[in-house]
Amino acid sequence: MSSLYDQGAPVADTRAPDVPLENRWEERRFSARLVNPANRRKLSVIVVGTGLAGASAAATLGELGYQVTSFCYQDSPRRAHSIAAQGGINAAKNYAGDGDSVHRLFYDTVKGGDFRARESNVYRLAELSVRIIDQAVAQGVPLAREYGGLLDTRSFGGAQVSRTFYARGQTGQQLLLGAYQALARQIHAGRVRMHPRTEMLDLVVAGGRARGVVVRDLLTGEVSTHLADAVVLATGGYGNVFHLSTNAKGCNTTAIWRAHRRGALFANPCFTQIHPTCIPVSGDHQSKLTLMSESLRNDGRVWVPVRAHDSRAPQEIPEDERDFFLERLYPSFGNLVPRDIASRAVKAVCDAGRGVGPTGLGVYLDFADALERLGRDGVEAKYGNLFTMYERITGEDPYRVPMRIFPAVHYTMGGLWVDYDLRSTIPGLFVIGEANFSDHGANRLGASALMQGLADGYFVLPTTIGDYLADGPFETVGQDVVAEAESGVRARVSRLLAVQGDRTAEDFHRELGRLLWDHCGMARTEESLRKALEQIPLLRNEFWQRIRVPGQGAELNQALEKAGRVADFLELAELMCIDALHRTESCGGHFREECQTADGDALRDDERFSYVAAWEYTGGRPVLHREQLNFDRVTPSQRSYK
Repeated sequence: MSSLYDQGAPVADTRAPDVPLENRWEERRFSARLVNPANRRKLSVIVVGTGLAGASAAATLGELGYQVTSFCYQDSPRRAHSIAAQGGINAAKNYAGDGDSVHRLFYDTVKGGDFRARESNVYRLAELSVRIIDQAVAQGVPLAREYGGLLDTRSFGGAQVSRTFYARGQTGQQLLLGAYQALARQIHAGRVRMHPRTEMLDLVVAGGRARGVVVRDLLTGEVSTHLADAVVLATGGYGNVFHLSTNAKGCNTTAIWRAHRRGALFANPCFTQIHPTCIPVSGDHQSKLTLMSESLRNDGRVWVPVRAHDSRAPQEIPEDERDFFLERLYPSFGNLVPRDIASRAVKAVCDAGRGVGPTGLGVYLDFADALERLGRDGVEAKYGNLFTMYERITGEDPYRVPMRIFPAVHYTMGGLWVDYDLRSTIPGLFVIGEANFSDHGANRLGASALMQGLADGYFVLPTTIGDYLADGPFETVGQDVVAEAESGVRARVSRLLAVQGDRTAEDFHRELGRLLWDHCGMARTEESLRKALEQIPLLRNEFWQRIRVPGQGAELNQALEKAGRVADFLELAELMCIDALHRTESCGGHFREECQTADGDALRDDERFSYVAAWEYTGGRPVLHREQLNFDRVTPSQRSYK
């Protein structure tokens, strides 16, 4: 295995203060240098991405007085993929009075991540969660309320308390609209300049600092450079490397991969999350998958027939011939076990021949008990839009027959390495939200993505970026640096257009996705990963020999956009497999079949792998830098949800 990568020096987070855990964020806020209001007007920041993290960051930085330039490849900032988040957002408010606290949310998150996350970052996230809800309410976000007018909550996987705030099945949409209206206010005030339909294709690094981005106008094809004193990447995750995922089709890795090639370490790329509650695949040429919210597992019961290959309709199968396997295997948490646990359990019953539906790759999510208990009106009030969405996609009425679900790629816990200040290893480059690795370890608990994105954007970054910008404004970037960055982007575009082969980018993407799903998906083995590492370089070489991109670069050309993104996926996929192969343990979403308990649970190896794997790009063999994880407040233990 040593032939696949080289060992590098350790990496460490030096920004978290050496004080008790509960005091670290307050101590860091106090010690961070400030920039006075007059000087903020002289400083500029680029924010790439307008999802919850990017929109909230750009809005808050604009409110503080910085000159902000914001980019997104959608036609509007409010079309970011955060809008697709359904189930809710966690916060340790304890409105339900069921024993929740900041410490419990912190513990659940560290445990849910299988003890592969930093305590400092996770505790701060739990601490800030209560402020996020106040911010959302102040913005008018229509979170659900109880009859008496108090904010309502529901349960989510990995927790035994009710801490998830929600807006029916549209929580991401409503929170994004709140952040978007704050962003729009700053655009109107002239403190944020918005560039939609613009894709970042490279990072400008001058004097060892991140100083700008090279972008392509997706309507005209014009390549241009924008400079600033700092750059913030809020570009989401890379789950679409698998082709079929719950992510929007446009989601990609290009921004963070370009930064990685410029020197930013990439951490834990193999930590990808499989979500158990997805509508099963329906055909070979399906373009994406649709998620059914984890919130449905509050009232829906997951089951399969007891007998293998039982082809009867679900309503014809008596109760005593149904296996409610999550409730049987995990009586304490039942249907609300974390996503990685539920996904593997679903895979196991389907592998045993007890899956349902035309392909046998599905299990039932049944609301019969909830409909009897709450009535149709009660269920519709909580989940109505989700039921409508399911019926429109499948043609089946979930009020009458159980939903069918199966695991699918959903979220990526890996991302660019950042310290406590959200700084990458390139000075001046900050990374927030799903684009960084920092908060979720090896498995993200449900309803924590929205929490992290808004915590980073509204509260963390505006404090920590000031400490960096206190040294600005920085020296003028030379035209030679700009010319070098732009010429590299133009050369890559020209290369893609020049091949004129016989295969489309979508065709290559589909083949890569199948390869990754089969060999580095829900379960990995040394044999499967080595097969992937043999095949990915061959596929990448074939891509550059046979890719066909019709049209020109100086125009709207979605085939060109797709080809560039797939080219980056083909490089990222290899690093994901190297990372998965080197980590000979099972933890969270990374399940090595050789590393499991007698009961089939993930078997960690804390002695050898209690670290963040941060990879350096060299153009050849990657270099592994380890950040050792130290636990002061929790003791890593075998996870149990029984």
